[in-house]
Amino acid sequence: MKLAGLHKQANKEPYWHVQVALVLAVVLQLILSDKLTIGPKYLLVGFEISLLLLLAFFAPLEHSAVKHIRRTLAIVLIAALSFANITSLILVVSSLIGTRQVSGRQLIVSALAIYLTNIIIFGLWYWELDSNGSQDQKYEAKPIDFLFPQMDVDSSLKALKSWNPTFFDYLYVSVTNASAFSPTDTMPLTHRAKLLMSVQSTISLITIALVAARAVNILS
Repeated sequence: MKLAGLHKQANKEPYWHVQVALVLAVVLQLILSDKLTIGPKYLLVGFEISLLLLLAFFAPLEHSAVKHIRRTLAIVLIAALSFANITSLILVVSSLIGTRQVSGRQLIVSALAIYLTNIIIFGLWYWELDSNGSQDQKYEAKPIDFLFPQMDVDSSLKALKSWNPTFFDYLYVSVTNASAFSPTDTMPLTHRAKLLMSVQSTISLITIALVAARAVNILS
């Protein structure tokens, strides 16, 4: 319930990082060609912005039913961004092997937008789903999804005793996974974490190896 309760965590985490990431993900969708989006892209972007506004509207309310609504809105927002990005990637691949006419420049720009959006989206998923002991969650409640290096250091280091990962840490995990196609310094511990990282690596590999390479070849 991190995105849904972000306004209450300002003393623990600079939530403007998340706000900037969400806005950037929405803006990147506007860069895509109309031929590489499912339906009018402004309609989907409008839906995502509406979810953001609803989250902001319900933020001050503490009723249990409202908390459930906020949680649902947060998951729907990230899922909508994921659906739009994966759909665009499928349309890009389809344009390469089908009859859809898309210029080389559009393919390069779209591939870059999809790649960057992929990083943001999975950073949000990692951050939102991980039970790391912070954000009012307890270690015994759910298994920890990611083991960060700071969690495995000598306990005598006082500066790290109360350390908890923030969104920026998960975004870094997403960047390294999208670039290296595998974990680097942070290890996935649960099946869902491994599944998410596998899906992200696959999307990144397709985007870079197939789309970007073919687009450059078209331009040449």
